[in-house]
Amino acid sequence: MENRKTSTYYENRAVQFGVVSTEWLAQAQSATVHRPPSPPLPAPHNDADKPFSVIQEFDTWRKHPDLAEAVAAIRALAAVIRSSKATTMMQLEIQLKSASDSLKCWDTTSISLTAACDLFMRYVTRTSALEYEDFNSAKSRLLERADKFGEISFKAREIIAMLSQDFIFDGCTILVHGFSRVVLQILKLAAQNNKLFRVFCTEGRPDRTGLRLSNELAKLDVPVKLVIDSAVAYTMDEVDMVFVGADGVVESGGIINMMGTYQIAMVAKSMNKPVYVAAESYKFARFYPLDQKDLAPALRPVDFGVPVPSKVEVECSARDYTPPQYLTLLFTDLGVLTPSVVSDELIQLYL
Repeated sequence: MENRKTSTYYENRAVQFGVVSTEWLAQAQSATVHRPPSPPLPAPHNDADKPFSVIQEFDTWRKHPDLAEAVAAIRALAAVIRSSKATTMMQLEIQLKSASDSLKCWDTTSISLTAACDLFMRYVTRTSALEYEDFNSAKSRLLERADKFGEISFKAREIIAMLSQDFIFDGCTILVHGFSRVVLQILKLAAQNNKLFRVFCTEGRPDRTGLRLSNELAKLDVPVKLVIDSAVAYTMDEVDMVFVGADGVVESGGIINMMGTYQIAMVAKSMNKPVYVAAESYKFARFYPLDQKDLAPALRPVDFGVPVPSKVEVECSARDYTPPQYLTLLFTDLGVLTPSVVSDELIQLYL
């Protein structure tokens, strides 16, 4: 069996910035090696009689309940290489580019989907050695890198959960906002480690995602309290830390996330409460918003439970931008980062 070891990039991360300890990285690596068996993933496309469709492949992967949309896109792009009938590297790269563009057009408002496709293209095709190999060898190399990138992305959530455990202490109260798979994984691991803590879940209007998260935590016997969105400042005195996920991490070190994250971070900052962000590296996007209006519209219907007069305008934006000065740390599969380090990480990822 191949001997697994910490990547050079992880080692450089600790040396250059001193944010991540070698002990944390060892724990994270252990989490990916000794983790319990994952549920079976959807079978890749192998029907030779039907033309390959990257969108259909993407939809197949998306049906897996624990698979993020961005990871489903990464798996679908790997399938493009596997099923390609191209005879030259140029043809294959054109097919990959076309498939990537199709996936990004599937939801133009999804920052993580766009970032994952862009990172996949750079990671998989970034090697000069391909120019000097025969096509079959080059294609095998591309597929190998594609599968590796998919596996790294799939394991990211577990690594983040491991890295965050030292920040959750017995007796603490954690405020969370919306439903984030990676935040749920962090809290689940803390509960499995027999840590004693309680969680405040915001309701998460308009789709009540906080209610969904509170249900999941109740199944784990974690003490949980549901808080209406407008009561965040009222309850912040009882909170020790805030944990949120992210739809995207941008070049400034800020995040784009579910509507309400910005105001929660502002309240927490004013009351000296740390705000921790849990986000996979495939959500790192080359985007630098200056204010809220720079975000592409991502609208969501709002149900007030009563009829709203036609002359009344309703704000339907589904997400906001939280500037880096309101964030304390970002837990990622690249390590534990300060917001100021994010731009350096983006340069490394997109080189």
